Amino acid sequence: MESCSMQISSPLSSSVLNLQGCSSPFGRKFSNKSLHPQLLSSPLPKPFLQPNDRPQSFVYRQSFLCLSSRTNGRPISAEAGKQNWDFGRFIKTLYFFNGPPSPAKFFEFLIEKLSGPSPSKPVKAMDTSGIILVAGATGGVGRRVVDILRKKGLPVRVLVRNEEKARRMLGPDIDLIVGDITKASTLVPEYFRGVRKVINAVSVIVGPKEGDTPDRAKYSQGIKFFEPEIKGDSPETVEYIGMENLINAVKGSVGLRKGKLLFGFEENSSRELAWGALDDVVMGGVSESTFEIDRRGSEIGGPTGVFKGVVSTANNGGFTSIRTRNFSVPEDVSAYDGLELRLKGDGRRYKLIIRTSADWDTVGYTASFDTVAGQWQSIRLPFSFLRPIFRARTVADAPPFDPTNIASLQLMFSKFEYDGKLNPTFVEGAFQLPVSSIQTYIKDPICPRFVHVSSAGVTRPGRPGLDLSKQPPAVRLNKELGFILTFKLKGEDVLRESGIPYTIVRPCALTEEPAGADLIFDQGDNITGKISREEVARICIAALESVYACDKTFEVKSVIPFSEPFTVDPENRPPEKDYNVYFKTLKDGITGKEVLEESRVPV
Repeated sequence: MESCSMQISSPLSSSVLNLQGCSSPFGRKFSNKSLHPQLLSSPLPKPFLQPNDRPQSFVYRQSFLCLSSRTNGRPISAEAGKQNWDFGRFIKTLYFFNGPPSPAKFFEFLIEKLSGPSPSKPVKAMDTSGIILVAGATGGVGRRVVDILRKKGLPVRVLVRNEEKARRMLGPDIDLIVGDITKASTLVPEYFRGVRKVINAVSVIVGPKEGDTPDRAKYSQGIKFFEPEIKGDSPETVEYIGMENLINAVKGSVGLRKGKLLFGFEENSSRELAWGALDDVVMGGVSESTFEIDRRGSEIGGPTGVFKGVVSTANNGGFTSIRTRNFSVPEDVSAYDGLELRLKGDGRRYKLIIRTSADWDTVGYTASFDTVAGQWQSIRLPFSFLRPIFRARTVADAPPFDPTNIASLQLMFSKFEYDGKLNPTFVEGAFQLPVSSIQTYIKDPICPRFVHVSSAGVTRPGRPGLDLSKQPPAVRLNKELGFILTFKLKGEDVLRESGIPYTIVRPCALTEEPAGADLIFDQGDNITGKISREEVARICIAALESVYACDKTFEVKSVIPFSEPFTVDPENRPPEKDYNVYFKTLKDGITGKEVLEESRVPV
């Protein structure tokens, strides 16, 4: 609502006004006499509300619905200089946003308002620190990732199947989720609230056929060859289906590169909302607006929403707006940095208002934006720019904006800015603002949100002309090991196609040697060698903060050959690496699948 200056005709009229969140009464024509209990059944234009057989209840006529996105075709009747306040439209506005009124409850509400304003519910501030989820946290790479993150003081949550094992290995105070990526039902969405980044070190379990020690020493050493076999779930279940389940569980928390559509029309998707007009009629004005869907009005000839109307300062009015009904489930957009509007401007300044409370009369987090006349443009409004506004005044002690709990959206054209300032582009009369979409965005430059530990060799099974005698055991035994590399590659593709900003790390043979050796990064899936699990853990963590690692796939090994063990002097450790030096060499779109696609050999 907007603040204005008007004379108060009665205490009761002021209380009705508070229902709509305006600081002023709505005009002299509305008096105590007009609040007689008969007012809802007789004086209103018909058809509106008609009583049925039961007392204190009303039936809603379909012909009345003129405020939603599926609007009527009636012309907007407001005109600059028109003085008559439309009480019927005022009631319709109340009805659209607050549901069918019961007279008893309506007057009960008014009496409650007379006794004083009811405070809005406090808004819980979002934890902006951003939790890093580590899946496969009890494995060789995963537990090292957890250890490094905790030493850095970063918030960590782990996803494990065995809570007792995890607490014994990682400590009793570890923040954990008990779940299994092979079983989607165990990945409850609430578990992932606050998760902003993921490091996935889950892998199918491979062990020596002849058996291993309790601490898997034979498998972990990574140098001597033991005849392997799959132990536990199959590669298809873990590497492919498990990846699909994990991505579906976290994508709402970590976000998508293209953003999340809140309203509008895209090539392959659309989302309509129930928009209703919320004009200065609620405070006695005569401005009038509507929201319609123009099925051919977008810049490419497709559908678009249109916010249009006539604004007038008569009766001390001066604003029009459209507001959505409260979302049935609040939107969590905390993975993103702001909202982006695609619209065709008219040279005027508008406002976007976001509410984080389902209460009607509450703070709106607001940002103004200017448009260019006659041009389609994308306008980004960062959440950090939003100001807490209540009745056109800044609320200095308002809670921080909480993007985890978006309740409704509102677009407004107004004479007023904030705190007594005027809109420099305001002109009375007709206006029209086509809006084809409102969606979230991640600001540039984008860093990875999901780092996945895969394996070198995933594209080599079936590659023509490959000398298998020089390949790792997993390549030679891909079929015998349940097509382990085939399904690792399919899991990679699920991540690449998910829309989540990612990095895929393909280490060569993993060892228990310390980190510190010089490294070789390569692309195209051709190298063999070994690399420390500790080094891989460090690479994963560094990738989360590197724009150069975003959407890249690469293999990595140390320069130390298999025949030489690598050791580090505890008194003279090598300096920590700047992994960006390696990430900067990586190119987009190189996965090693190119050779397979050229040769048309299926993987």
